[in-house]
Order: sequence, then C-alpha cells, then structure tokens
Amino acid sequence: MKMKRRISSMLALLLVLVFALSACKEKTSTEADTKDATDLSSVTLRVGATGWNLQGEILKVAGLDDTPYKVEYTVFQGGNLGLEAMAADQIDFTTTSEIPPIFASLAENEGNFKIIAVNNSNTLLQELILPPNTGIKSVAELKGKKVGYIKSTTAQYFLYEMLKEAGLKWTDIDAVEISTADGVTALLGGNLDAFASYGNSINAAKNSGATTLASAQDILSGNFPYEASVKALGDNAKRAAIADYLARLQLAYEWQKGHLDKWAKISADPTGQTVEDALDVLKKGYEQRDTKTVVISDEIKKSEQNVADAFYEVGLLEKKVDVSTFYDDSLTKAYQSALEALKK
Repeated sequence: MKMKRRISSMLALLLVLVFALSACKEKTSTEADTKDATDLSSVTLRVGATGWNLQGEILKVAGLDDTPYKVEYTVFQGGNLGLEAMAADQIDFTTTSEIPPIFASLAENEGNFKIIAVNNSNTLLQELILPPNTGIKSVAELKGKKVGYIKSTTAQYFLYEMLKEAGLKWTDIDAVEISTADGVTALLGGNLDAFASYGNSINAAKNSGATTLASAQDILSGNFPYEASVKALGDNAKRAAIADYLARLQLAYEWQKGHLDKWAKISADPTGQTVEDALDVLKKGYEQRDTKTVVISDEIKKSEQNVADAFYEVGLLEKKVDVSTFYDDSLTKAYQSALEALKK
C-alpha cells in the first residue's frame, strides 16, 4: 500500500515538472519571438523609382501600401541616376537594368550598393527609333550618323549589340550621350538620326511620329536588379523593411496579372500612352513572360557578366568587372519569410 502511494506521489511530481518545463519553454519561445520581431515604426525606407512612381502606385492599388514603416519615393529619369543617388546615400532601395550596376561598381565606394534580388519582366519598349520621314531602313545605314543613347543603361548595351549584328563598330557611328527627354526632343527636331531608348521616351517619340528601326526584346534578358545600399543592409530594421517591401512588390505584380484592365487605366497617363495602348503592351508583356521577383542564382549573375564583358570588349570599361562582387543573397531567407507572412 505504501509502495502504491510512493508511486502515485512520484507520478504527480513528474507531472508538475512536465507542466513547469512546458510553461517555461512557452515563455522562452514567446520572449524570443518578441525579441526577433523588429520594430519598424521608426523606419523610413527611401525608394528610388525610374520614369514614374510605378512601385508606389502598384502597391497602393493592390492594397499593399499599409507598410509598418514609412516609404519616401524619388523619381529618376534613368536607373544610372538612381544608383548615383544611392552612392551618395540619398536612397536605400531601387531597381535598374543590368547595366547601371556595372558602371556604378567602379565608384570609389564601389557604389554603396548590393544586388539583393531581381525583377524578371518583359523587354518591350526597349527600341532604336527613327524620326518621322527618314530614309534609313536598316541599322547598317547608321554608319557615320548621329545616334543618341542613354549612358550606362540598357539603351547603350542593346545599341552596341545591334551595331555588332549589323557589322558595325561603336566607332562607326557618331554616338551622342543624352538624357531620355532631351533625346526625344533632339530626334524629333532633326538633331539625331536615331535614338536608342526605353519606356516612356519611346511612347512619347512614337506619339509624335517616330518609328521603330529595331527592337531589343530578344537582346535583353529581362532581368532588372533590385539594389539596396550597403548602409541600409547594415541596419537590422532597414533590412527587415527591405525584405518586407520586396515581398509586397512580388504580391503586387501577382495582383497586376489578374487586373490588366485596371492597371492599364492607372499607368496609361504617366507612361504617355492611351489606355488601349497601355493594355496592349501589358498583354504582350505577359505573353512574353510573367513579372516576378527572382532570388539570386548563378544564371542571373552569368547574364550580367555577359553584359559587363560586352562593355569591356567595346572599350567602354578600362578593366574587366567581376559582377559577383556586387551580388548579395543574404536577404533571400528574410524575403521568403516576409512573403509567407504576407500571404497568411
């Protein structure tokens, strides 16, 4: 009888210990979760946009602009200008084509940026255009002609590739470095024989009679890197905000695919198109490929390396650039976790 009472007492004691340990574990877990949850209420994420504030608008219309941090947007005419601002610590996050990072990495502070992911999208509205009433019919006929381009952008890269395919060298043309807006004015005013550009400037020029000589849709990879400043990546709160912002952009593009009509109405005016033309471009773009966020891979780095090597070959880079030095995949897990959290 005494033995039974002892066993019962021991079992009761064991049960008390089990409950106590469980409670302790739960408390520790809760404390850890609280500790890991970064407070973003005091964070201001400075975002650079190109051409127009696409990111801010798409997050808003998709209902994803309720960020736990403040977002400030600055619009630049080109991605190269956005990276110049990042080098000067004026923005924390931006997106460009593959070309600007190559040149930005040559700055004294190596551009103060890292590529943390890539937006893979269509390559429409990347064109070599001609003024109205021109007699030029082929790229080969541009030999000795004045051709405008935007330095350190896709325009410079695809112009080089188009010339190469036509049997011309960069030095065979009178290459004119110019901005998008000034390029359109110069082309339509008869001061350029052709203009390599992208986006809104293509629409603006075509609205005034310019025509396409060649399209770069099969030349470009469609990879548009997301860059974050080194300083921002060194701040835990801003790192968390950037990961969350990336995840919101991915969800916003998923929303876009299912609402092309609505997005066409929103994007038509800032991109200089009619709603009908904007919708047509969107549909053709999604026929080519979905717009999505892609994490860093060897294939993505290889694509950028090919671009850098091409610029070196043409003599636009004094030395070869190893693009892997400005890629950083340390935010990948945080981005994936943020995406899962937002989908719940």
